Amino acid sequence: MKYPIITPMLRSQALLILAALLIGRAGLHAQTPAAPEPRPKIKETVINGVEGFQDTPMQPDGLWHVHDPARPQPPIVKTGEFSEKAPAPSDAVVLFDGHDLSQWQDKKTGGPVPWNVRDGVAISAKDDIQTTQSFGDLQLHLEFREPVLHGRYGQDRGNSGVFLMGRYEIQVLDCYHNPTYADGATGAIYGQHPPLVNACRPPGEWQTYDILFNVPHFDDSGHLLTPAYVTVLQNGVVVQNHQAIRGDTNWRVPGSYTPVGSTGPIALQYHNNSVAFRNIWVRPMAVDQEP
Repeated sequence: MKYPIITPMLRSQALLILAALLIGRAGLHAQTPAAPEPRPKIKETVINGVEGFQDTPMQPDGLWHVHDPARPQPPIVKTGEFSEKAPAPSDAVVLFDGHDLSQWQDKKTGGPVPWNVRDGVAISAKDDIQTTQSFGDLQLHLEFREPVLHGRYGQDRGNSGVFLMGRYEIQVLDCYHNPTYADGATGAIYGQHPPLVNACRPPGEWQTYDILFNVPHFDDSGHLLTPAYVTVLQNGVVVQNHQAIRGDTNWRVPGSYTPVGSTGPIALQYHNNSVAFRNIWVRPMAVDQEP
């Protein structure tokens, strides 16, 4: 077999082609995104059948981790029917009367709410919703019903939340014969203060929240002057008594304040199951400024 004669010109052309191929491959390699860093595995701890976390920061009192399963469970009390189907006072803003959710919007998009209204009941779906109006100090009434979910425990039961000013959550959860980390139980200021008692009814039954809320105050530099305070009655039983809120409520972190104005929306959470709501109204409260 005869081999081709490689002239200087052919050698130059071959070198140019090789260089182009190498540059092209380098360019393709540079455009390929690096593989994402694996997310750290969140370690869950189970103590006496309660799932929670002990790799989270400590609460300010230094006694418990955020969502600590070792934190004592609130005592259980049997409730009555206080304020169920309570009619709205004449000075209240009716947020849901069983007909439509025109007073609400999708929290993420600002568009129409994705929840369903059936038989006078609003059923959570797809996304969080918030009021189109903003409120400051207030009295809030709402009624909720947890779905019956067999074979689920802890935070996987019927789960939602009421967010005051869109950022301070009062937990809504099915805690009837369902222990969970105490600062995430029904009536808790989420991640901060457990309820004083467990006042839950069984899933499938209607329950009530009556909430008194005072907004936090900041100076012109954004420093906190006074925290937000909340009183919560669940089914007629006090579960938070003029409790100071430690700031924005979030998962696995203690509360901290972000400077906000004097008003904000009320939000309801969708948490991957169909919690139902009805009879929602709010009374804005004027604060007496006299000493």
